[in-house]
Order: sequence, then C-alpha cells, then structure tokens
Amino acid sequence: MFDDVSSAALRVALSGLAQRQRVIANNISNIETPGFKAGRVQFEAALQSAISSGRPASQIGDIAPSQEESLEPTRLNGNNVNLDTETLSNVDTNLRYQLILRALDGKYSGLRTVIKGQ
Repeated sequence: MFDDVSSAALRVALSGLAQRQRVIANNISNIETPGFKAGRVQFEAALQSAISSGRPASQIGDIAPSQEESLEPTRLNGNNVNLDTETLSNVDTNLRYQLILRALDGKYSGLRTVIKGQ
C-alpha cells in the first residue's frame, strides 16, 4: 500500500513542493541582496517521465528535485528576484501542496477504513 506508484509519486511531489517553498522564501528574503540569483526547483518533468515510462515505485521514489539558478534578467545590482513572480509561484506551490496532502489523506483514510473493518 505504501510502496505503490501513486504513493511514491505523491511523496516525491510533496518533497519537491516543500523544497520549492523553501527556495521561494529564500528568494524573497534576498530580494535586495546585490548579485543574488533567484533559485528555481524542478521535479515535475522527471516525475512525469518516470510515471509515463512505467518505472516501478522504488525508482519513482528515488527522484530528487533539482535546484537551478533563474536565468531571468538582472537589475542594476545583479539581483534577478522578481517579487511578483515569487508571489505567484508561492501561491501556486501552496495550492499544489494542499492538493497533494488531500490526495495522501484520501489514500490513508481508505487504509484506515480497511483496517477498522467498516
């Protein structure tokens, strides 16, 4: 039950979204730091590819989010953090995180029902 493809995918998604939340917070906190380059977290393409290719849950669970520097243009001080972009990304990430939590809750709720025998 806990090592199926959907559970592994949900765990990878939660991990990736949590890392993205941390990176967004770091980006916003460094919005005025000269030379700071915003970070971006990617995991969705690797996760989708793994699921589409039929990889087993153990391989899907090994997918790790990658963090890269944003290639967006910089301001005069060399910083490229855009508050609007970060705010929208934060809202999107939080909504996705809540959706994944609800999906996991649904899986575990079904498991609790089976264990209780009701």
